[in-house]
Amino acid sequence: MAVITYREALNQALAEEMQRDPDVFLMGEEVGVYNGAYKVSKGLLEQFGELRVVDTPITELGFAGLGVGAAMTGIRPVIEFMTWNFAILAFDQIFNAASKMRSMSGGQFNIPITFRGPSGAALQLGAQHSQALESQVAHYPGVKVVVPGTPADAKGLLKAAIRDDDPVCVFEGEMLYNIKGEVPEDDDFIIPLGVADLKREGSDVSIITHGKMIHVALQAAAQLEKDGIQADVLDLRSLRPLDTESIMRTVAKTNRVVLLEEGWPFGGITTTVAALIQEEAFDELDAPILRVTQADVPMPYAKAMERAAKPSAEMVVEKVNRVLYR
Repeated sequence: MAVITYREALNQALAEEMQRDPDVFLMGEEVGVYNGAYKVSKGLLEQFGELRVVDTPITELGFAGLGVGAAMTGIRPVIEFMTWNFAILAFDQIFNAASKMRSMSGGQFNIPITFRGPSGAALQLGAQHSQALESQVAHYPGVKVVVPGTPADAKGLLKAAIRDDDPVCVFEGEMLYNIKGEVPEDDDFIIPLGVADLKREGSDVSIITHGKMIHVALQAAAQLEKDGIQADVLDLRSLRPLDTESIMRTVAKTNRVVLLEEGWPFGGITTTVAALIQEEAFDELDAPILRVTQADVPMPYAKAMERAAKPSAEMVVEKVNRVLYR
């Protein structure tokens, strides 16, 4: 397997799917001449031409709508948002058009469209550019949501998203583009949607998370190991559909759960997972489910305050100690 960056893995996925299927095209701000704001589309304009790598004006609602219309004709658009914070302007097209069209048409239309771009906080980008919005998007039936946390997951999940006949939203970690990892050198390497991945095996506690937070969870697990605590670290990878079997399996194994996400605590992904565990696996629990999220405030700009607002490995360790009654 090749060791490449998260950015390169996404680039490979796009190039391979565009080579495989001439109906796949990429559209968004600066995806062509500039090679993408985060250089994910580097080289694609030269390889596939301006009809398949389309630079757009700063009109998220407009080009998202164009993508939905194209998908209704059977074409497979990949819509890049420079950031999911800007995609808020396109939520009408994602929620009122893409997610509902198959149901409202009685199955006459598939909407094979992929919406993708960076999500979450980076470093001092302020409250309007630091939001993890996957819980809002996952709230709507009819749309699928994936959040890859590693280069291999980024490639495999993006390829699966492009091939899927339903709208899929891919939330990429803004701070992950430069991380490296092993990625299979296989044009048909696919990670099915709705399949979680156990990133670390343990027996004392389950840390369940997704996306960028998988690295925080693994850091916490390494700290806990020094104290003799072995943590199961489950990466959900896919939020819609959700791999409930893997969640129940890890809960039954460790009987203690800490849920971790980058988003806010109110109405978040951890809220949904906690409710699911309580409903389906309450008798497996030996302690209350605890959660780690970012602070319930708009993200501060000041560096020290921003650091305090973000979830950290230390926060996870503290919650693990609590569920273990330490």
